[in-house]
Amino acid sequence: MEHAAIIEKTSLFVKDTLRHAEGGHDWWHIYRVWINAKKIAADEPCNLLVVELAALLHDIADSKFHGGNEEIGPELAGKFLQSIAIDATIIEHVQQIIRHISFKSGFEKQTFHSAELAIVQDADRLDAIGAIGIARAFSFGGFKGREIYNPGIKPELNMSKEAYKSSTAPSINHFYEKLLLLKDKMNTAAGKRLAEQRHAFMELYLKQFYDEVDILL
Repeated sequence: MEHAAIIEKTSLFVKDTLRHAEGGHDWWHIYRVWINAKKIAADEPCNLLVVELAALLHDIADSKFHGGNEEIGPELAGKFLQSIAIDATIIEHVQQIIRHISFKSGFEKQTFHSAELAIVQDADRLDAIGAIGIARAFSFGGFKGREIYNPGIKPELNMSKEAYKSSTAPSINHFYEKLLLLKDKMNTAAGKRLAEQRHAFMELYLKQFYDEVDILL
């Protein structure tokens, strides 16, 4: 099967699987990550098929919506790729990217590295910052019934992986516990460049947010 046909089949599968997903982790999140991954890949030596498949399938079954099961995503992606006769080495690479792409994986010593992981991880991180990142943070917070802001609950800056996964903190705390940290965790030159402006926008947003909160307190 040609590259374009593989990508078309995969995108249709993802669209159908995520048709009822929470707004911050729906098809449009996948689409933005896919587009940014291709942009970053244009400047990086890589296997483009692996990059595109991993970008499209990286959130096919996010563990936070599946009881914390971190293997359901790689398993579902693997079964789909097997069903369209993708080479086993490519399937394994895509599954490894899905296992290691998330922010929470950084709480542990990394045992897998590849140029393709670096690219897709940067693309995913870009969608977690800037205006889109702000919208996604509050979308997920609302989905989970969390407060927007509570001055009595301070961000936890040295959380363990399990504490991060189980956190129910207000959405504003998430900026300090993850979003503002991502700029300095980018892997590629393009990712670092694109992250700068988005990071600056979040800082501007937070300044405005606290200016408005101060009027009320």
